[in-house]
Amino acid sequence: MLSLAVFVWLLTLHPAVSGRIYAAYGGIYIFTALLWLRFVDQVALTCWDVMGGIVVDWR
Repeated sequence: MLSLAVFVWLLTLHPAVSGRIYAAYGGIYIFTALLWLRFVDQVALTCWDVMGGIVVDWR
């Protein structure tokens, strides 16, 4: 909860770029989720998983 509160507080410091910051956070979240799925849960990623990760992290 503390790290999320700090993240939200940092967004308020630069409101003009907060959308880009939030989008970067989402990309990192999805990338981490795919890594977790692959290496912790031992689930092989499909072509659709990889393509979905690329689409949402595309800038």
